[in-house]
Amino acid sequence: MSIIILIASQVQVPESQQRVKRTVVTYLSVSVIFFINGCTLSTRVLFDNYKKWKIHAFVQLQCYLVTSAATFAIVSLCATTKSFMDPWLLIGFLFLGSAPTTMSSNVVMTRQAHGNTALTVVQSVIGNFLCPFLTPILLQMYLSSGAWYSKVLVSGDNYEEIYRRVFQQLGLSLFLPMAIGQIVQYLFPKPTKKIFVDWKLMKLSSVALLSLVWQTFDQAFRSGAFDSVKPSNIVFIVFINIALYFIWLGICFAASTIWLDKRDVIACCYCCPSKALSMVVPLSSVMYINVSPINQSKLQIPAIIFQALQVAIGGILTVVFRRWISPVAEEDSGGRAEEGEGKRESAQAQGTGQSNAEA
Repeated sequence: MSIIILIASQVQVPESQQRVKRTVVTYLSVSVIFFINGCTLSTRVLFDNYKKWKIHAFVQLQCYLVTSAATFAIVSLCATTKSFMDPWLLIGFLFLGSAPTTMSSNVVMTRQAHGNTALTVVQSVIGNFLCPFLTPILLQMYLSSGAWYSKVLVSGDNYEEIYRRVFQQLGLSLFLPMAIGQIVQYLFPKPTKKIFVDWKLMKLSSVALLSLVWQTFDQAFRSGAFDSVKPSNIVFIVFINIALYFIWLGICFAASTIWLDKRDVIACCYCCPSKALSMVVPLSSVMYINVSPINQSKLQIPAIIFQALQVAIGGILTVVFRRWISPVAEEDSGGRAEEGEGKRESAQAQGTGQSNAEA
């Protein structure tokens, strides 16, 4: 991933093509990830995970209320001195904390960590569906506190545009590819399994994820967002983002291990701390008016840096989670082997009994 960021810092897509590049890469990459999930996840398993309403409530409360409240507390501490940090960066943190879980990296990482991928897919769908309703309310609540940094904003009222953008993205990059993948799996089960499992074409999800990281940093470097912010602020954002991720992760892990099995815990731990940059961008550009391009870029810097960190930390955690869940996986495989052996012995016994009866 560091190579991807290095390339983005040296060579960028021309400004005139940035919008096309962002749209194509975002829609195509997320579509690839969810098409692969549609081809490899059982329809029955997906529906079974949709029924887990207690987990849905737990995850969405974490994603929206817990993360946004923790972020608001940190922003309030940072805002005690006006000269310490740019107001647009502080507002950007609030956008980050109020955003839904991502639709890409959490699904890929959950699969790599041997967690419940179907549950992560379901949580991504629910979280992003709720986004246009909950995120604006949370932001208005936190920004109406009268803090000095909120004075730079002028509220817009074009909420119809928010709903249009969000549901268009959900439909074209999530629901449609997922449905097509399910149809392909139903019509051609053996070839689908051979292509995605035996030939390991599922790894295309990782390539799609890296392309999302590239397009994010390509846009940031092209807009000059990092040049407009003090280096000390950038360093501070990195450390605060790392702290936020592990705070959210720690709360989720501690609360979920009490009542969930390990595979579901892994899914929750990838959903709750992860945030969707693809939702932060349209929300920030629609909710508030008269925001200059440079301030728009500043507002998105916390989310941009957080996306890179969540991919990097999530990748490291896949190793940790695989080791943590390996005893359970070995026990399950051993149980299946014993069950199969028992069935074979039963069949042999029945065959022997029939032979003796005939004799």
